[in-house]
Amino acid sequence: MYLIKKNDVKKIAKALEEKYTLYGPYVDEAFGQCFFDKVSADNVDLNAPIPTNPPKHVVFPHLETIMQYKYDKNAKKVDIAMVFDDTPKVLFGLRSCDLTGLQCIDRFFLGQEFVDEVYRHHRSRMFIVANTCVVPFKQCFCVCTDSGPAAQEGYDVNLTNLGDSYLIEVGSEKGKAFIESFGFAKATEEQLKQKQKLIEKSITMFEDIATESKAWASRVMNRVTTGFIKEEVWEYIGNQCIECGACSYVCPSCTCFNINDANTIAGNTERVRTWDSCSYEGYSRMAGGHNPRKPIEDRRNKRFLCKLSYSQSKKYLRPGCVGCGRCAWVCPGEIGLPNVVTYIRREIHE
Repeated sequence: MYLIKKNDVKKIAKALEEKYTLYGPYVDEAFGQCFFDKVSADNVDLNAPIPTNPPKHVVFPHLETIMQYKYDKNAKKVDIAMVFDDTPKVLFGLRSCDLTGLQCIDRFFLGQEFVDEVYRHHRSRMFIVANTCVVPFKQCFCVCTDSGPAAQEGYDVNLTNLGDSYLIEVGSEKGKAFIESFGFAKATEEQLKQKQKLIEKSITMFEDIATESKAWASRVMNRVTTGFIKEEVWEYIGNQCIECGACSYVCPSCTCFNINDANTIAGNTERVRTWDSCSYEGYSRMAGGHNPRKPIEDRRNKRFLCKLSYSQSKKYLRPGCVGCGRCAWVCPGEIGLPNVVTYIRREIHE
């Protein structure tokens, strides 16, 4: 552990910017919203609210060419080449909910029977600087999903604002070597205790500050897993969905994607991966036009099964929802996960 002055944070960001493409939170002056995207070290804002967009797009791009191939008709031969992005990237100022979402994506692409080599290539060139939330935001419910307000693992460096200074914790050998190169003063156990007090205080502040979303999910997880939810509840939820897919696109842990092959002017064919959403009717449509999930309520309940069922928790080693509140932000039908949890708990109560 190390203790640094506040202006040393920019020094750290500038040093990383020399070796990596820097991504971090910044407030757009035109819109007044916080975004997580390419940014200069001078513009990183660690005090900004949770970004409108999740940082998963850095490692799992919205649209990405993953393979190229060319078929030679005369030789009856096909040349196939994987496409990898060699750009080293740093995620600077990552909130714990978004870091937890990234870990869910890791377990989807890397922790199962098949490993996605394109995704692994991204992750192997990444440096992560986490940012402890010492104050919750109005849409947060990370305490309900065990994903905040402080990161427990998965970072190279973690920053905690102690008021007049920052506490630095290292979570990897790469992070340790980087921080030790600055010669910062070592922190004491007293500073670590101060961090714990700030986290405990942050949790107590949820009741007064995080007023937009509440998702007491444990009872609902049992209900979703066992299927003891009336069809009328799913129909009610489905009737409010306009199939826009926004919930999937702003979710830090959603991994649905589609694959398309496109011919290029050069004569090659590119295989392109794009984000998809289980909200869309075409998501589960099969060859011949059959769709086992044509009714919208069938697709809505599968989304919440993905986020709250025990089978998914076993796969991700935690709930699929990370409590960032973005789905509640963007949903025009008011069926973000916190509201769905409320609807199901209301049915349980009745």
